[in-house]
Amino acid sequence: MDEVIQVTQWLSSITPRKKAKLFFFTTHADAPSPMVGSNDVDTHEETQLPLATTVALHNFKNIDEFLKKKVNTFSCYNVIENEITKTDYEYLRFYSACKYLDVVPPFLDLEKISAIQNKFEMTDEERDYRLLLDSADLVLEKVCDSLKPAGVSEMWTALRKDRNLIRGVKTIDIIGFFVDPNPTGIKECLFFFIVRFLQKADKINRVNTNRLERLIAQCDESSSCEEGKTIDFIIDSLRFYPTELYPFGFCLIMCVIEGRDGAMQEIEKTMEISRHLGMITHTEKNPTKETIELVKKELMKPKYQFYSSFTCWFMSHGDSNSMVLADGETIEREWFLTSFTDISTFQLKPKVFFMVSCRGANKFSLKGDEFEGQSATCDYYDIGSALIRNRMLDITDSVRDISYVQPMMDTLVAYSTILDHLSGRANTHGSIYVDRACVLMSENISRGRSLTEILEHLSQDLHEILQETMDEDRIVYKQACHYDSFFRKTLKLPYTRHPKEDVHSAPQ
Repeated sequence: MDEVIQVTQWLSSITPRKKAKLFFFTTHADAPSPMVGSNDVDTHEETQLPLATTVALHNFKNIDEFLKKKVNTFSCYNVIENEITKTDYEYLRFYSACKYLDVVPPFLDLEKISAIQNKFEMTDEERDYRLLLDSADLVLEKVCDSLKPAGVSEMWTALRKDRNLIRGVKTIDIIGFFVDPNPTGIKECLFFFIVRFLQKADKINRVNTNRLERLIAQCDESSSCEEGKTIDFIIDSLRFYPTELYPFGFCLIMCVIEGRDGAMQEIEKTMEISRHLGMITHTEKNPTKETIELVKKELMKPKYQFYSSFTCWFMSHGDSNSMVLADGETIEREWFLTSFTDISTFQLKPKVFFMVSCRGANKFSLKGDEFEGQSATCDYYDIGSALIRNRMLDITDSVRDISYVQPMMDTLVAYSTILDHLSGRANTHGSIYVDRACVLMSENISRGRSLTEILEHLSQDLHEILQETMDEDRIVYKQACHYDSFFRKTLKLPYTRHPKEDVHSAPQ
């Protein structure tokens, strides 16, 4: 059959709503860079004009033309270059979006998909199409699905009132002030236009969504939300780190085995819980400085930009400032953290570090201690919320910026013990902290708990356990863990386990 006819038949089989979503997922706002064939040219015409004209004319002609152009480009594309190109990235995104929406063209060359995945050096686990979907876009899709056409229309009206933001933008004028979002697919096009416009204007990204939340907050709940949804529910969904679908993220496990009883048990437990959470996992036993440098270099490869989170378990002996490696050398704990948090592939994504080692030799000893009950009181003042608001600064958009981000932002570091203190372990089972952390995370899958909630529970649980030193003094002591958080959103554990689905992977 003629290819033109095939493309036409394929497009005619896709509903308007799915066409809008396919366009949205394909014109992803945060493509990996630098890449061969990519540049800084404004893609305004490509990503916003088709949406604007579709909303204005109630006609999907331009989106159809865009999708035809993509299919034709992929059809003529030869996967022969060693470098990863912009087309490679777009091909994978297009395939994953089609797979997710169940609209894969029957004529799409899946062998090319496999060849591109080879260029990205993807493992069998990483060839699952769900890895290629952007979690932030999936969250935005759900927000759109939760809003009625009237709600998106109210968002548009609120956006149009921001003269400083829309001044000189031609696509805004194409749509006009008043729109009818009721025809099938038009609501989605209008919402996705608003999202891409705010992203291009550097007003929102995968972490900073305040500007979008403020637009949604101006909607009338009675007419704006789909059944069972509320404005608060929709806004709350934007306040979690986007970690939709499989995998939950990439997990790196580094464990020094030499001189650490129960270390293999630590590895088994952390591997089990990471897989239980739906993470793709890599383990390094007995790491050295050379190992750490090689891992850092590996994590800078383009394929890691597809992951939505990063978790690292580092288990070894240590003192207040450093950790002992397998060859006896030490590394500064802060150097390790800053060198991994600055990796560009995980920028704007949650990064969690479990640092499991002693940070000194002190113990919170119970033997002979006397505890005297103490209480503290404070005065409470009843200050009305209106009075509080009147005293607050008026922070305008002109003094806000989301372009520059401190490397430690979106990072959480969980320590197995407090500074200058021991981190306890059992001879056969390894770190008690690792054991309790894995148990609590496993128990809280499907309960909608956030990571910080679990860490707070872990702090309570661990501090109840009486431990004993293994020396001749046999001192009974307690251990206290804690964490430092630079999170800007809440990181929730997945509601269900997401095992790899071979059926959805491209052919090898």
